Amino acid sequence: MLDDRDRRILDMLQKDAGISVTDLAERVALSISACSRRIQRLEESGHIARRIVVLDREKMGVPTTVFALVKTAHHSDEWTETFRRIISDIPEIVEAHRLTGNHDYILKIVLPRVEHYDVIYKQIVRKIELFDVSASISMELLKGGTAIPVGYAD
Repeated sequence: MLDDRDRRILDMLQKDAGISVTDLAERVALSISACSRRIQRLEESGHIARRIVVLDREKMGVPTTVFALVKTAHHSDEWTETFRRIISDIPEIVEAHRLTGNHDYILKIVLPRVEHYDVIYKQIVRKIELFDVSASISMELLKGGTAIPVGYAD
């Protein structure tokens, strides 16, 4: 069961996983050892899945975002697993979601420039049959990040 301090710790860690335990403890009004124990408990309980570094996409040379909407005529477990394996091997595909509605999947693809999308597209369609793929280029990021709301956790 999480309390308000746990939620504040989680909120601060997801904004800056590199924050020192000393600074974190001070901000949530705990001793360093108590704060450290709480972080360890949150890791052991799975509330903290992992700690990562978020890279600057401009500096890494992949400033362009393309969203590809995929339709398929195949819905078997075998096809889905093959598709999952194919897209997992393409590092430019940073997110993939199975959808309800008119499309089956959406892929978030980060690229050095929009023309590179064709390279990724060909990597996929050479390996698996798709019914339709339509792509949209992100013109501007209005909201981004990795933080999720912490108020719903038990």
